[in-house]
Amino acid sequence: MLGWVVPYFKLARLDKPQGGFLIFWAFAWGLTMAAYRSDLALKSYASLLLRCLVGAFLYRGTGVTFNDICDRKLDRLVERTKNRPIASGVISVKSAAVFLVLQIILCIAAFWPLNTPALVALLIGIFPLAGAYPFMKRITYWPQAWLGIAGNWGLIIAWLAIFPSLDYSLISSLMAGMCCWTLLYDTIYACQDKSDDMKAGAKSTAILFGSYVKPLLTGFGAIFIAMMFYSGVINRQGGFYFFFSVGMAAVHVTWQIYSVDLENKASCWANFRRNSQLGWIIWVGMVLDYTCTRRSAI
Repeated sequence: MLGWVVPYFKLARLDKPQGGFLIFWAFAWGLTMAAYRSDLALKSYASLLLRCLVGAFLYRGTGVTFNDICDRKLDRLVERTKNRPIASGVISVKSAAVFLVLQIILCIAAFWPLNTPALVALLIGIFPLAGAYPFMKRITYWPQAWLGIAGNWGLIIAWLAIFPSLDYSLISSLMAGMCCWTLLYDTIYACQDKSDDMKAGAKSTAILFGSYVKPLLTGFGAIFIAMMFYSGVINRQGGFYFFFSVGMAAVHVTWQIYSVDLENKASCWANFRRNSQLGWIIWVGMVLDYTCTRRSAI
């Protein structure tokens, strides 16, 4: 009876929540570090975190829906994506556009109670940042770098939900590190489609890096961990942060790079999914710091 819902569920990638959580971690990390600095009440933190969780999945849904509208012809040429709802013809472009508008409205509604700077940041995140991503793979071999900004923009939205302005030294170091993290996991993800992308004319860092993928991933991973360490110093984080969010994260990233077989699609997909687990590890360090050092009453 509700079978018509399933294609839209897949169009928003709700059947593959790992990507949604990758978007959410930017919100969660930014919110938790801001809460730690501001000594935000736990009740307020929990409410904002829930709002960020819902909003992150809606934000991701708008991005992937617009991506699939723009990429429908390319998707038909790639084995992994040819059965996506729009590429396969299950959902028309017109219906997908209506669904896109609905998701944008719901995403804005999810964050509507926030202050004006956070809402302005949200609108910038939806367009031009997320809106421009589908075109990047047509004009540059660095679409993953653009995704690093668009996909981690929740960091800025969440920070502005608590503070009226940005701490540019902290936000720039966090964003630089998180962009390197995105380059790491999304290059691994792109290795699944490297041969099909080359035939279709799509560009990616997986193609650009060639036989140097692993050494470059190692470099991106090292910068990511270094920036997480530096960000912790700037924000005066405690021991839990440096143990979990830096130390254990470094172990996880090292394991990923060592274990992934870039010529094996199943291995690439498995390692991509592990980055959602990494998000939990980093967030645990942040939230333990925050909850154990709060001074104000709930």
